[in-house]
Amino acid sequence: MFQRELETLSRKDLVRLQEDRLRETVERVWHRVPFYREKLESTGVHPTSLRGLEDLHRLPFTYKKDLRDQYPFGLFAVDRQDVVRIHASSGTRGKPTVVGYTRRDITCWAEVCARAIAIAGGRPGDVFHNAYGYGLFTGGLGMHYGAELLGAVTVPVSGGNRSRQITLIHDFAPRGVAGTPSFLLSLAEMMMAEGVDPLDTSIEYGIFGAEPWSEEMRQALEGIWGIDALDIYGLSEVIGPGVSMECREGKNGLHIAEDHFLPEIVDPNTGEPLSDGQEGELVFTSLTKEAFPILRYRTGDIASLTREACRCGRTHARMSRIKGRIDDMLIIRGVNVFPSEIEPVVLGMKEFAPHYRLLVNRVDTLDALTLEVEVNPEFFGTKGGSHFDPTDDESHRLSANLRQRLKEILGVTTEINLMEPGTLPRSEGKAVRVIDQRDAMLRR
Repeated sequence: MFQRELETLSRKDLVRLQEDRLRETVERVWHRVPFYREKLESTGVHPTSLRGLEDLHRLPFTYKKDLRDQYPFGLFAVDRQDVVRIHASSGTRGKPTVVGYTRRDITCWAEVCARAIAIAGGRPGDVFHNAYGYGLFTGGLGMHYGAELLGAVTVPVSGGNRSRQITLIHDFAPRGVAGTPSFLLSLAEMMMAEGVDPLDTSIEYGIFGAEPWSEEMRQALEGIWGIDALDIYGLSEVIGPGVSMECREGKNGLHIAEDHFLPEIVDPNTGEPLSDGQEGELVFTSLTKEAFPILRYRTGDIASLTREACRCGRTHARMSRIKGRIDDMLIIRGVNVFPSEIEPVVLGMKEFAPHYRLLVNRVDTLDALTLEVEVNPEFFGTKGGSHFDPTDDESHRLSANLRQRLKEILGVTTEINLMEPGTLPRSEGKAVRVIDQRDAMLRR
């Protein structure tokens, strides 16, 4: 463990620490962030009136819209000269969300990321191949500072340029790697095309995040690379990567750094708190952030919490793997569909490669789903010179089988387009799994 004393605190001591830090955070935003003072006053909350965690529900929620409305610096709680770093979202759905960091914030961030790498099995002296993107996106720099603090030899390769990545993995012999699961899959595919077996590399553990991925994707990554594939969670609004991390020993939920981030699960519709084990929307309150503290941030991610003991010995609460995002949920003919439900079905059938995308269209005023998925070249023998034929009987049988399985899971009919191996775009970072073509069709 990187910080054993903190990672193994008793629940009683952890709650006492959380309550102290929660009062400090509320005090900070009350005096320094007019937006929060107005919100707190409207709900009748004053910093001195907080008794403990039982009053958490009295604090106001923060929404992504609030961050955009306060763009760019309206939620900062320090003077500009105390901010040493700014990160921001892509802004593809409106104004970007902008977050700031003091020097102390950067230190805390490095600590939780170092903790995360250690949870995955990282050690001082490891060569750590960091394939997360660097820039306004928090992934690359967050993991970079964490790896350095842990004492790893950090390779800041960033995303893209698969050929160069393969060379560096061969020459530098990293023990750990970090990146998106889709990019590491495409990297392995290029290796095998060049006659290199990913199983022969030095990599022992992989830290994967920045996009939803399933247990079946874990099995695919571990089978191809011969590694422990582990899930990391973070979001820039809270700090970046390092909010929670899956341990190598358990692989059963992500340990939340509860000394820094206070988690809740609430009903997405009512906002009412839900009990451990119940699935709902994940909410976080920061406890140590100086520049950009945040109260009860509605992440939009669907998950559950548990405080059951873990075999690794860490005592902090664990969150489940993210099922999906509320704003990514598709409503198809009155049925709620999470795109993340598709991946386990596809990867659970040996006939398919782990490369797919979902097209959302409108047919005769009704929404329709089409899944494009590549066939497994080994199953269809395409390496031996024969060609995949999407019209033959075997392909029709395979399409019908997949369509039926998806219907049982999703509750709606999905059209299937079987694709030649290697025909779908490969990810250089975050995979684009859903292409919604409905708006474009309306504009025609």
